[in-house]
Amino acid sequence: MHQLIASHHNPKIRSLLSLEKPRERKKQCLFIIEGKKEIGLAIRAGYRVGNLFFCENLIRVEEVMELGLPDKALLPVTRDVFERIAVRENTGGVIAVAEQKTHRLDQLQLSVNPLLLVLESVEKPGNLGAILRTADAAALDAVVICDPQTDLYNPNVIRSSVGCIFTTQIASVTSEEAIAWLTSNQIRFFCTSLHASVPYYEQDFTTACAVVMGTESQGLSSLWTTRSHGNVIIPMAGMADSMNVSTAAAVVVFEATRQRRFIAK
Repeated sequence: MHQLIASHHNPKIRSLLSLEKPRERKKQCLFIIEGKKEIGLAIRAGYRVGNLFFCENLIRVEEVMELGLPDKALLPVTRDVFERIAVRENTGGVIAVAEQKTHRLDQLQLSVNPLLLVLESVEKPGNLGAILRTADAAALDAVVICDPQTDLYNPNVIRSSVGCIFTTQIASVTSEEAIAWLTSNQIRFFCTSLHASVPYYEQDFTTACAVVMGTESQGLSSLWTTRSHGNVIIPMAGMADSMNVSTAAAVVVFEATRQRRFIAK
């Protein structure tokens, strides 16, 4: 195991800190994972994990070694250094650097009767993370992110997803590519929209299909709503005219799984 790192100016620490910037994450094709649970999920999902920084004041070496990484990858740091590199609170004393994956449509492995969630121009990392958490809970086949306005590997996406970014199949493409792919795979798609819509619980989601969500501020573009196989709406009885997109996604997705006689795993 390496010698204890006690300086913020250590090259490995400086390299890690550079990954807080989206430009550097994209350039190096690397990202940061905080928390033992999240790191474990990434490893099980086939992500290649490099350096792992840990603080013995916060986590035992034995717990770190349970992740199965080689000793040369384990880098002990002082508490002061760890607090400098930690993005969130309560990380459990461990942070890792991992290689990003590609997220192409042709990599998705679908079930016989797939259920997917499509997001157009999602912009808030917290919303994206929460939606990925819902996708995992509902055991969706995949989440397709179209024309994203936020970095998939933003630390806040990983944090708010509680590691479910690693447990859910994801593709990141343009809306045009997604529509063409859905059509070629005979997957119907239903858009959430305020216009020409039926209540979400009246739509049949039992066949191969995708639920399509837009942003809270703009909703979905006409590119989707004019080509959909049906538009759905969540009836609202209060004064608010919109819902948080992650909440709305959960409402519609779990209605779809209810129709499919969803059984919790």
